[in-house]
Amino acid sequence: MGGRLLLPGLLLFPPLISGWTISNCSVTEGSRLHLVSHFSLCGLDSRLPLLAVCSGVTNVTKALEAVPQGVEGLCLRGSPPVLPADAFSRFPGLKALGLTLYLTQILPGAFRGLGQLQRLSFIQLPVKDLFLPPDALGNLSSLQYLAFSGVCLDGNSGVRLPPNLRRLSVTLSCLKDMGQLADIFPDLVLGSSSGDAWTLETLDLSSNRWLKMASPGGLRGLKLGTLNLDHTKMKAAALMGLGLRRLDALSVTYTDTAELPAGTVAHFELQELNLGQGQMRIEHIALEALASCESLKSLSLKGSGLMDLPPGFLAALPRLRRLNLSGNKLRSAVLCPNETGAVSGLRALDLSSNELRSLAPDTFSCLSHLRELLLQTNQLVWLEGQVFQGLRRLEMLDLSNNPLEALGKGWLAPLPALTTLNLLKTHIVLSPAWDFWGLESLHDLRLPLRSGPSGTALSLPTRLTSLELHAVPGGELWELASPVFPALQNLTLNGWGLQLGTQKVPKIFPALRQLSLFGSSLEGLCSPDTPSVFLWQLPRLQYLRVQGDGHGPRPCCITGLPSLQELTLQRLLSRAQPRRVQLEELVGELPRLQVLHVARTGLETLSAVAFQGLGSLQVLVLDWEAGLVLDGSLQEHSPQMPQYVYVLRSSLACQCANAWVEPWLEGSPRTYVHIASAQLCQPEAGVHPKQRLFPFLWSHCPRTLELGLFLGSSALLLLLLSWPLLQEARNSWLLYLQALFRAWLQDLRGPKGEGKRFLYDVFVSHCRQDQAWVVQELLPALEGRRGLRLCLPERDFEPGKDVADNVVESMANSQVTLCVLSGQALHTPRCRLELRLATSLLLAAPRPPLLLLVFLERVSRHQLPRYHRLARLLRRGDYCVWPKEEEGKDDFWAWLGSRLEQARLG
Repeated sequence: MGGRLLLPGLLLFPPLISGWTISNCSVTEGSRLHLVSHFSLCGLDSRLPLLAVCSGVTNVTKALEAVPQGVEGLCLRGSPPVLPADAFSRFPGLKALGLTLYLTQILPGAFRGLGQLQRLSFIQLPVKDLFLPPDALGNLSSLQYLAFSGVCLDGNSGVRLPPNLRRLSVTLSCLKDMGQLADIFPDLVLGSSSGDAWTLETLDLSSNRWLKMASPGGLRGLKLGTLNLDHTKMKAAALMGLGLRRLDALSVTYTDTAELPAGTVAHFELQELNLGQGQMRIEHIALEALASCESLKSLSLKGSGLMDLPPGFLAALPRLRRLNLSGNKLRSAVLCPNETGAVSGLRALDLSSNELRSLAPDTFSCLSHLRELLLQTNQLVWLEGQVFQGLRRLEMLDLSNNPLEALGKGWLAPLPALTTLNLLKTHIVLSPAWDFWGLESLHDLRLPLRSGPSGTALSLPTRLTSLELHAVPGGELWELASPVFPALQNLTLNGWGLQLGTQKVPKIFPALRQLSLFGSSLEGLCSPDTPSVFLWQLPRLQYLRVQGDGHGPRPCCITGLPSLQELTLQRLLSRAQPRRVQLEELVGELPRLQVLHVARTGLETLSAVAFQGLGSLQVLVLDWEAGLVLDGSLQEHSPQMPQYVYVLRSSLACQCANAWVEPWLEGSPRTYVHIASAQLCQPEAGVHPKQRLFPFLWSHCPRTLELGLFLGSSALLLLLLSWPLLQEARNSWLLYLQALFRAWLQDLRGPKGEGKRFLYDVFVSHCRQDQAWVVQELLPALEGRRGLRLCLPERDFEPGKDVADNVVESMANSQVTLCVLSGQALHTPRCRLELRLATSLLLAAPRPPLLLLVFLERVSRHQLPRYHRLARLLRRGDYCVWPKEEEGKDDFWAWLGSRLEQARLG
């Protein structure tokens, strides 16, 4: 269910966010994809400006008629058997296309015209045959990524690959032999018509449960960056006979590999190897096997069941830069034997999720180049002060989720380059002995807050940009030793933990941009004297997230944050004492708020009052709210409501108060509402639980219907009584009909005297404030140098005649309408009327005149009249901005001259 389609690229400026439904299609902008992630857009790239997904497709051509032409990411889901020729010819700018269509045949030319397409995916589950014409993909000159998932390609042969393809994925298919790829895509191997084999950055053959063979010479000459064989039955040793010219990286996780494939590593001189996590465990690595792996720069042995490491492990891998040993059974980490004294070039080491209970002082003594060290989720209880000795280049250290109780004195001193430190979910008790002095680079700190000595102040580095604190419930509050954190931009408080005076918060955190508050002590946000007032007045705060735990009372009304742009309120409804609330009880005066996301707050009624202090709100997301009532005041308040409202995983109350919603959704002029699921009446409403909401309300709410008829008849009566007054309001729809009738009548005069039927060449619409520009710049250029006849309202309107009549007649008698727009013009009733009349002529006149727009200044799209049909009809070449610099004015006059010449003027 949804409102009308908002066409993309409204006039000059694209919308900041879009999200609406068009029949069975949903559209959204990539920048706001996180708000509508439930749409499951086939993994489309959020960097694309406009995305669309259509479900239940049975006819591709018909389904695409409702999709905006400017989409760059498109996903189709349904069951059409055939993909017709020129299926996507309306979308030349398409960059990503996902097809979950259960296709059996693709006709030649199906992808014709997609010269900008970069990603193409075919997804079918369960596995089904798909037949591709040999030249189906060859003309996709920009295609870089091609994926088949759940598609059986056995019946295909000789399919030409796009010339710039770099990534090929064939997963969840019926592939049994890697050599089959050469028959399907002959371009991959030497001896094809192309004369040379392909170079692929990635070949993904993962999750092919029957894949276990590699025919000798099957992929002769192919150059590969990365080969992914995860979740297959392939043996790494079989790859050596394929005839690959190059292979840099290999992933064989969740396979039957039970030992280090040293021979394969040596054969290809692999730089990266990922293995482990399968049913077969390696457990031990022989030092002899490592001798053949000296080419490796990255090695992942995650989940391999390793219980120990052989002596000289790192010494045998001199080029190794990244090592992942997470998810094993290591109880000690002997990486740096004292007798060798060799220094490793390792940059990143992951020892997380092992069984480490202690670390020897010399554990990392040979890792002087280490930048990243992950030790989370082990059994570490105590770390000596010298355990990190020598790690002077270490930037990231993660010790979270360990039963750490204490750290040796001066343990931070050997880490001068540290930028990120994580100690969350440990038993560490902060003490004054902690000294962060010298850690000039530390900017991201995550700490637990446990009760310390009474009256102790928490001393933290003052140059932090991100701070996350998790307080233990019931503990005493800490005071901050530092009076100010001048660079802190991101603060997360899980639980309360800090003793913060409300008047001091803006002074302590003057640069704060993002604030996240979790836990049951959220009442600390409110004033004890005025419980409904939010006290944390942070002038630069742009993002705020408040999440309760279902136990404490709801927070106070959040208001008074002048720069706040995005607000998230979650789980504020108390489970023990639930109380339904109105939105205005949660949100107050937030003048710059653009996105509001509420979930599980106990919201009961949404009315127009809630939007009085939210003048900039663009998006409202209502998630996990049950029994919502959309008050009828929203219908009258529609022009001031947010442009987009999402009702996700929420239910509307089965009450007659919601009976007005369905017709309003169909005809809402500005607000685009998306209701994610079919709304059903709840059992407590006294109806069958599978009864659809709106049909039930329509048939069981006669009072609402009678009221609608009454209001309709009253409006008609009022219109008839006000007819004399309407003669004064010449911006009504009668003016548009009058203008269209004049244009139609003029067209009926036929082709005779076609050059003389217009009294004027150009009708110039402008406001009084812009008259100086028209007289000094435009008039000399068009009438003086080009000899055109301009119609200027101040000069050429018939004296004594009604202004509206003058506008209609002059515009209909002009071959070109030129609207000079500025901020002042868009607030002038006559200019707005002229722009609307020009739109109507452009839309419906038999031979529409040329409409040109000249912007004397940059104008926000929110100031433009909301006539979305103009966005569809106006080409990008029909408007231009008057440059302030002299060097740009020649281009402006050249543009205007070329457009007038196209209209056979000048």
